[in-house]
Amino acid sequence: MGFANYGNTTSISPNPKNGHWVDTWTSMPQLTEFPNLPPPPFNATNLVFYNSTIRQTLRTTLPAQQIRIRLTNAFGLNDLPITRVTVALPIAEPGQNLTGASAINTTTIQTLTFSGNESIIIPDAALAVSDPIDFPIEVGQIISITMYLQYGQASNFITSHPGSRTQIWLSYGDYTSAQNMTDVSTTSTFHWFFLSAIEAWTPPQKSAFAIVGDSITDGRASYNNANGRWTDLLFNRMQTYGPTKNIAVANQAAGGNRILMDGNGPNALGRIDRDVLAQSGIKYAMIFEGVNDIGTADNTTANQTETGDRMIQAYQQMITRVHTFGIPFFGATITPFGAPNDTIQTYSTPQRLATRDRVNAWIRTSGAFDAVIDFDAVVRDPANPEQLNPIYNSGDYLHPNQLGYHVMARAFPLDIFEKYRNGVNTFM
Repeated sequence: MGFANYGNTTSISPNPKNGHWVDTWTSMPQLTEFPNLPPPPFNATNLVFYNSTIRQTLRTTLPAQQIRIRLTNAFGLNDLPITRVTVALPIAEPGQNLTGASAINTTTIQTLTFSGNESIIIPDAALAVSDPIDFPIEVGQIISITMYLQYGQASNFITSHPGSRTQIWLSYGDYTSAQNMTDVSTTSTFHWFFLSAIEAWTPPQKSAFAIVGDSITDGRASYNNANGRWTDLLFNRMQTYGPTKNIAVANQAAGGNRILMDGNGPNALGRIDRDVLAQSGIKYAMIFEGVNDIGTADNTTANQTETGDRMIQAYQQMITRVHTFGIPFFGATITPFGAPNDTIQTYSTPQRLATRDRVNAWIRTSGAFDAVIDFDAVVRDPANPEQLNPIYNSGDYLHPNQLGYHVMARAFPLDIFEKYRNGVNTFM
């Protein structure tokens, strides 16, 4: 079943015995853009996080008695030496949410091991999975992971998730066992570094739903430290509906991501194996992406025609790949990005709007996806369907605001999970 503890201290037994590993939280790894590197003094020439502690909070989506953590060096060009990592429950200081909290409850601290060792050197492009620990979590539990890098990573090409919408805390020195970071260097930023998943050991009936997306799924324009992405709000709703209570939500989105070309993260067609098929316990998957392909492609009829054709073929290729593993694959229509002029929103040109309409028509009518989530119909302006409804417009005519994300989550058809609870069996 994949449960093993190689620790050289007290071994633990799987609980439940017939369980399996399921992602209860994920973050899409990407190469950190230079403006998103950690702030000084944690960033120097060819060196980041020297003698540094990084404390990060994460929200889990399945309950469990035992968990393990994935650390990633996916985009590092050299070794990532991790000295020590602890897991604990956070404490909210006055004015803080648990999400983004800077303090931890020291009575809950557990030190992670990696094949029995507290430290690990992760080679470039590799990931490391911790040994399992007894660390009970509830539905929607906020946990805090604190890691210490004695030597830092000797590069400025590192792995992170810049669009965390979650405050993290940095300090010189080793604070993996301390309630608070007290060094004068202590500061905060809004990125996740080196974390890619929390896996929960769960009964066989529990599973995960992986969502591949761009900035709209990554929560652009949602409130910081509030878990207000439409995927977070969908998870909240799923907990009120019996057939979906056992399904975790694995958000695999990144701002600016595209289907066909690398940019902010690898292209979606290229990462479907890493971010869906190589994840733990995935039973359902979805793609909600394409706006950045259309919006960054040259604004000519010929180029937009080619872009639309290639996007449709890429969707079909992803469907084929995901179906190979018996996983149903849902598709979402691309939401509006029209604006009064292309100065307000550069994507808003007649050629690009026409490509969106054509691709959306294919998503709706082709029958290629196992189910279609028509987000376009949910958030568009009834009086001007090429634009977001003004009450859902964050201001850039592209990203919904927090109310828009609530509406998207409420409109998601939960019955599709029950329809495909036995997976798919398709030759195509």
